[in-house]
Amino acid sequence: MEYRVAVIGIIVENPDAVDPLNALLHEYAAHIIGRMGIPHKARGISIISITVDAPQDVISALSGRIGRLSGVTAKAAYSSLKYEEKA
Repeated sequence: MEYRVAVIGIIVENPDAVDPLNALLHEYAAHIIGRMGIPHKARGISIISITVDAPQDVISALSGRIGRLSGVTAKAAYSSLKYEEKA
């Protein structure tokens, strides 16, 4: 299975989406290397970046599931590094 390293950028505009988002991230915790969240109080949004090391289909599935949450936008940026076995 081919693994990739990626960053998923997330913007949360709906505070009601925070709990479902955290539950989803917990579900994929084994693939998450790091997470950084920044609340932008003046705009009432949160910006989150998630770094993952996983098979490309897992990264795509996570990004897609996040993006389907109401009031949440997600985009993934992939490293060109591809490898067969997780280190």
